[in-house]
Amino acid sequence: MGNRLRAVDLARTAGLSVQQVRNYVDTGVLPPVERTASGYRVFTAAHAEALAAAREAAAGHGWATTRTVMRAIHDRDVETALAALDASHAELDRERAELAAVHDALGTVLAQPAVTTATALPGMRIGKVARAVGVRPPVLRLWEAHGLLRPDREPGTGYRVYSRSEFHAAQVVALLRRGHYPPATINAVLGELRATGRPDRVLGELTKRQRDLHRRSLHRLRASAALHAYLRYLGHTA
Repeated sequence: MGNRLRAVDLARTAGLSVQQVRNYVDTGVLPPVERTASGYRVFTAAHAEALAAAREAAAGHGWATTRTVMRAIHDRDVETALAALDASHAELDRERAELAAVHDALGTVLAQPAVTTATALPGMRIGKVARAVGVRPPVLRLWEAHGLLRPDREPGTGYRVYSRSEFHAAQVVALLRRGHYPPATINAVLGELRATGRPDRVLGELTKRQRDLHRRSLHRLRASAALHAYLRYLGHTA
C-alpha cells in the first residue's frame, strides 16, 4: 500500500492536472495502471519514474518523439524506442552539417570583394546578366528552376529582367557554384541574404543558431540519460 500514489499527488509533483496524468496513461507515455475494485486508478513509484523521464525526454526531443519512445518502452519494444532516439539525434546532426555548410558558403561570399551590384542597372535582361556573371543564359534559367533566382518579367515582351538584388543573387550563385556548393546550400545562403541584406549580419545570426544548436544538443543528451536511467529502472541493463 505504501507504494501506491494518488493521481492528484502524482500530478502535483509534476505541476500537471489530474486529467493530463490520465491522458499520459491513455497515450502510453505512462505505463498501464491497475484499478481498485471501486474503479480508481492505482499509480505507483514506477509511474512517477516514467513521468520524470518523459518530461525530461520531451524537453530534449519534443513530445512527438517522446510519445513514440515511451509507448515503445512500455510495449517492451526497446528497438523502436532506440530507433526513434537515433533519428532525433540524427536530425540535429543534419542541422549541424547544414549550418556549417551555409556558414562556409557565406565565408566564401564575404571573402570575394568582386561580388557587388555597383555595375548593375535596374531591369537587366538575361543575356547581359549571364555575360556579367560568366555563364550562359540557359544556366540562369536552370538556377531559376531550382528556385535560386527570381527574375521579373518585362511587361509586353515577357522577357526575364533582373533587379539589382537579383543580379547580386546571380553573382552569389555563380560564385558558390564555382566552389561546388550544392543548390540546397546556395538556396539557404540566398534566403538568409534576402532576409538581412548583408552577409556579415547573416554570419552573426548563424552564430546565434550555433549556440542554440549547442543548447538543444545538451538537452537531448540529458533527455537520453534520463531515458537510459528509466530503462535501467525497468530492468534493461544492457
